[in-house]
Formats: sequence, structure tokens, C-alpha cells
Amino acid sequence: MKLTSKIIRMELEITKPLLENRGLDIHRKGQDRIGELMTRANRKRLIFEDVAFSRCSGCMISKRTRSRHVILYLHGGGYVAGNIEYAKGYGSVLSSKYDISVLCVGYRLAPEAPFPAALEDAFEAYRYLIDNGYDEKHIILCGESAGGGLCYALCHKLKETGIPLPLGIIAISPWMDLTQSGTSYELNEKRDPSMSKQRLDFFASQYVQDNDPRNIYISPLYGDMSDFPRSIIFVGQDEILLDDSRRLDNRLREAGVRSEINIAKGMWHAYILYGLRENRDDERKIRSFIWEIVNE
Repeated sequence: MKLTSKIIRMELEITKPLLENRGLDIHRKGQDRIGELMTRANRKRLIFEDVAFSRCSGCMISKRTRSRHVILYLHGGGYVAGNIEYAKGYGSVLSSKYDISVLCVGYRLAPEAPFPAALEDAFEAYRYLIDNGYDEKHIILCGESAGGGLCYALCHKLKETGIPLPLGIIAISPWMDLTQSGTSYELNEKRDPSMSKQRLDFFASQYVQDNDPRNIYISPLYGDMSDFPRSIIFVGQDEILLDDSRRLDNRLREAGVRSEINIAKGMWHAYILYGLRENRDDERKIRSFIWEIVNE
């Protein structure tokens, strides 16, 4: 049975102050536990094949046979949390719900491996797909929060290196601007039960370190998005990252890229991952998006 937003919101509101000023171990353990629970719910229906990258781990998730198209899933966690077990959590949901193979990447985390480690690992995973028979017309990127921003940073990198860009992007509450210049960081601070500007400031400091936060590979919002793949964006009306999604949608449209933004009333950061009863329409939109781009 699907959970309701009211129940989850109450739990998040209780948990939010407990996470402030806590160490990385607490964030990492909590996030990895969520991934394990999501994986457990879908494990019997899927095949999990470990993939060894040069500096991180990955996993290909599929049903009995790999599908012709594949999602490259880049998980969230502020670039400081989320291992391959966490990634397999929502990766297994994507594969099960939308009947498509999913390559999850347990990219290296800050502060042990700050920028550009996550981008390097995402780039290697994309090249892995190309080298193993998937051309760009077979690849869809998906990511939430930091992983959503990483999808667009990866597109900037692919564009720079002359490698063909993927077919489409599914962005869930993407963190596009690590300078946190959007007004929603202040306006929605008390409305968002799951995330705070203080916590994001800490995550950004661990990942960015001595680099310029406006670097397009850190904050992809500031780069040229012409020729980027078609995107569908999901964001909560109450989340502090709301402006990142709004500005992303505007930048894509200004660059002539097809983009659809869905702002969910009363929802918070990365709400889709909770599998809420109220999410059924969003799930339908993701399914339609995948079907449309693979059949264009």
C-alpha cells in the first residue's frame, strides 16, 4: 500500500532538526538504509549484475533480459552520501516500474573525493554504456538532487569532449546551482520538511572545496544548454530547491530545448522517491516521457 504525503511529512518534520549539525556518518547511514529498503521490495523481480569501474562500483539492473534502452541513474545525497546500495534502491524502482534496464553508479563521495570525482565517475559510466553497445539514442539519464545536477554537468562534459549526448533526462529536484542563489532557498526554508539551506551549505563546501562554485561542471545552470537532450523535471512546490528547477526549465527553453516542468503542490525535496499515493500521475508522466522519446 502506498504511503500518504501527510504521514511522510510528519516524519520528515520530526527528523529534519535532528540531522542539522550532525556528522557525515549519520547522513550516510540513513541514506544507505533507505536504498536497502527500496531494493528489498523489488529484488525478487529483477537481476542485479555488478559492474566494476576504475574508481567506483556500479550495478546493471534489469528484468530477465536487458532492454534495448537503458537509464543511467545518478543518485542524490549532496555529493557526500549514497553508496551503490543506495543507488540500487531507486534504480530498482525505475527498472521495475518502467520495464527498462538501469545502470546505477556508486560514484566517489566528498570530502574524501571532492569535485571532479563524481563527474569523472559519471563520465566513465556513460562511456561504459557506449562501449557496450548502447549508442546515445538508447541512453536516458535520471537523477535526483545532486544526481539531477550531475546529469546536466555530465552533458556539459560530453558536449565539451564531442561525445554524443543522451536521448533524454529525467530530473528529480535537481541541485543545479551550488551557489544557492535562488530565492526559494530562503522563502521555502520553513516549508520544506526534508532539507535545509544550512545542510546544503555544508554539502557544497565538502564537494566544491577550493573550486569556483559557478564552474559549469559544479553548477551546470550557468553553462550553455543548447543542443541538450529533452528533459522532464519534477520538483516540490514547498522545497528550497524549487528555483533551481524553475531556472533550469527556463534556461533549457531559452536554448531551444524541449523541457517540461512539473511542480507538485505541497511537496518537498525529492518527493518522488517516497512512492506516495499522490505520485501516481507523476509516475504516469515518467512512463509517457520514456515511451515518447524512445519512439520518436
